[in-house]
Amino acid sequence: MKWRKPFQSGKIRSTNSLISSTMVYENYRKNNSKEFTSTYKRWRNIAKILKLSKQARNRLEWIIYYETKSKNNISLVCRYFGIGRSTFYKWYNRFNESNLHTLESISTRLINRHSRQKEWMKDERIITLRKKYPYFGKMKIQVIYKQIYKENITSWYIQRVIEEYNLYYRKRKKQYTQKRSSRVKKKISECVKQPTTGFLLHLDTIVLHLQGVKRYVITAIDDYSKITYARVYKSHTSIATVDFFKRLNYVLEGKIENVHTDNGSEFHKYFEKALKQLNLIHWWSRPRTPKDNPSNERFNRTFKEEFLNWGNFNKDNNIFNKRITDWLIEYNSIRPHENLNYLTPLQFAEKTMNLSTMWSSCTFG
Repeated sequence: MKWRKPFQSGKIRSTNSLISSTMVYENYRKNNSKEFTSTYKRWRNIAKILKLSKQARNRLEWIIYYETKSKNNISLVCRYFGIGRSTFYKWYNRFNESNLHTLESISTRLINRHSRQKEWMKDERIITLRKKYPYFGKMKIQVIYKQIYKENITSWYIQRVIEEYNLYYRKRKKQYTQKRSSRVKKKISECVKQPTTGFLLHLDTIVLHLQGVKRYVITAIDDYSKITYARVYKSHTSIATVDFFKRLNYVLEGKIENVHTDNGSEFHKYFEKALKQLNLIHWWSRPRTPKDNPSNERFNRTFKEEFLNWGNFNKDNNIFNKRITDWLIEYNSIRPHENLNYLTPLQFAEKTMNLSTMWSSCTFG
C-alpha cells in the first residue's frame, strides 16, 4: 500500500467540493429557469444595452411573439403586426441569437461608388484656366480650353473639377453710395400730423406708357379729408409741378400748410422755390420707402383701376384732363369712402374746413 501525503488529500477534497457546487448551480438554473431572466427577457435587455434601433426592436418582438403567443404560427404574427410573410421570413432567417445586430437594416449604398475618372493633365489645365478667369463659367472655360489645347472636353467634366477642388469665388457685393448734400431734408416720418383738412398734402407722379406715347399724371391727396386732385403733363419737370401746385393751391383756397413728396427731380428747383414763396414746409420721403406715402399710393392704384382701365385715356391732353376732371368730381363728391365712415371727401371736409363744394369744377382749361 502506497503512502500518500496528507496535503494531497486536501486538494482532492477541495476540487471535489467545487465540482459538486457548480453541478448544483447548473441543476438549479435549469430547474428554476422561470425565476431567472428568461431567454426573451434576456434578448430585450441585450437590445437595450446594445441600443438597437426602434425598427430592430420591433423585429425582435416579431420573433418573440412567433415563439411564444402564436406558437410558431406565422399567419398570426403577420396579422398581429401587419406585415407580410416574406418580410417575416427575411428577418427570421437573418436573426442570430448571439448577435442581435443582425436585425438592423443594412444600408443599400454601394461601398465602392463610381468615382470620377481623373486625368491629372486635364485637371491641372482646368484649374489654371479657372484661376486665371475666375469670373468665367464652365461653358466659357470649355470654349477656351478647346482653343488653347485643341482638345474636346465636356462642360460636365469641368464642373466636376470645380466642385472637387472648390474653385468657387465670391462675388463682390454692390456698394450703394448716397450723394451727400449740404442741406438737410425733413423726413416725413418726423412730421406730427394734425386732424385738419389742408394740414398735409401728399404729391406723387404716375408715369404712363399708353398708345405709343408717354404721359405724366401728377396726383395730390389731402392726408385727413382724402380730397384729391390730378392733372396730366407731357413732361415731369419742376416747371410742370409748379403749374400743378398753383392750380391745387387755388382750388383749396390757399389753405395748405405742409407738402410731402418723394425725392423725384420734378419736386426740386422751381418747385421748392414756389413752396418757399408761399412759406410752406416741404417734407420728403425716405429713399426706397413707398410706405411713407401710403395714401397717395392707394389713390394712384384707384386712379388706374377705376379710371384708366375703363378706356378713359386719350393722347390729347386737353381731352384727357377734362375726363380726369369729370372723374375727380365723382371721386370727391359722389364716391363714399370707407375710411371716412362712408362719407365723400367733400362732405367730410365741410366739417373741418369752410371749403367750397364747387372747387372741383375749377380746371383752368
